Amino acid sequence: MPLILHIHPLSSYCHKVLLALYENGTPFEPRMVNLGDPDERAAYLKLSPFGKIPVLQDESRNATIFETSIILDYLQQYYPGPVTLIPHDPDKAREARLWDRIFDLYIHQPMQRVVADVLRPEDKRDPQNVEEARATLRTALDLVEKRLGDVPHAGGATFNIADCAAAPALFYTQAIEPFATTHPRLARYFEALLQRPSYSRVLAEAKPFLKYFPLIDKLPARFTT
Repeated sequence: MPLILHIHPLSSYCHKVLLALYENGTPFEPRMVNLGDPDERAAYLKLSPFGKIPVLQDESRNATIFETSIILDYLQQYYPGPVTLIPHDPDKAREARLWDRIFDLYIHQPMQRVVADVLRPEDKRDPQNVEEARATLRTALDLVEKRLGDVPHAGGATFNIADCAAAPALFYTQAIEPFATTHPRLARYFEALLQRPSYSRVLAEAKPFLKYFPLIDKLPARFTT
């Protein structure tokens, strides 16, 4: 199989790429990455020098692709399917990419900063960094709530790259800055994403690993029981 995706089922950024692959029914081989194993980590760092996951390998083109938004762009170019991840119209494409950046930079990354702090020893934690991350999250959630309006998808009329970015970012953000009762438009939008078969599959594959998420007790019970 030409496409190999190096993943961990708990990784939110892996969820973003898996969503795109499942939406289009793109064949690929998943390979689990265990960065906690010294030998596996050393081997993986030869492939991904920064140690980030996911990474997509395309053996048919001898290509290795980093960064989730670039991976989705690559998939659209070389492995297109029925779902157009990035609109062909330049203005619509720019809007979809903007939403993708909003979810990645101002929701996904701050969420991960908070989670990373929880994993540190108590004497290494950084309350100021956590509060700054939470403040960014609150600002971003308010912005998305305002900009969403009543459209079914972020960044366009149909499922796109922004929705792939939104689903995993919002899933884990629930444990840090709950929005179900404070941001009704956002909550409806997230609920619609949860109903998609592609995302149901992603979460089903992640469920056995959720026990390792350090804020699992903060997630809604319907995702953990």
